[in-house]
Amino acid sequence: MAQKLEKAKIQQIVPKGETFDVLFNPKEYRLNKSNQFAEVAIPGLSAPILQFTRGDAQTLTMQLFFDTYDPVDSKVGKDQDVRVHTAKVTDLLKINAELHAPPVCQFSWGNLIFIGVLQQADVRCTLFLPSGIPVRATVDVTFKQFFDGKTETGLLQSANFAKQYIVRPGDTLAGIAAEKYDDPAKWRPIAEANDLDDPLSIQPGQVLTIPAIV
Repeated sequence: MAQKLEKAKIQQIVPKGETFDVLFNPKEYRLNKSNQFAEVAIPGLSAPILQFTRGDAQTLTMQLFFDTYDPVDSKVGKDQDVRVHTAKVTDLLKINAELHAPPVCQFSWGNLIFIGVLQQADVRCTLFLPSGIPVRATVDVTFKQFFDGKTETGLLQSANFAKQYIVRPGDTLAGIAAEKYDDPAKWRPIAEANDLDDPLSIQPGQVLTIPAIV
């Protein structure tokens, strides 16, 4: 039996929003991580001493392919407009009213889970109906890792002092409680705030509310 093709997905996770499959899985993707170093010149040395200053955010880049052309039904332009699908990607660049910034999203495909913000999307339409409606396009996208210095996947503070936490691989409610409350036994407020019947059911990428407790 042929193995079912797993589709790459893009999900808006903070604030929670739409999840959609890409029409065609990318042929490749590139992960980039770099560090910044300062050169400290010392008189008498043949080369400067390198001093680490900071790390740069990791980026994920790829080209997404979209094709809605149906030669049998080439006159039905409205249903074939490829921009209906590319807009789902480019809308992730819009400023969210709650965050006053673009939303945090997750790209997942197989065991790749990348949480970040969409930094750039370059749309190129390559095939058109006689009416001028585009039916084929590529979108070159760059996602930048979401990181605020508190956790590897980020933490957002809201006005009511509750926090949103994005679950990382290997996380448990007790471990999150230990990190946020300095007490692993205080996992129940997190479970109750998120209506979790099973404390072992959390998944990477899931957004949890971390309530303020006294």
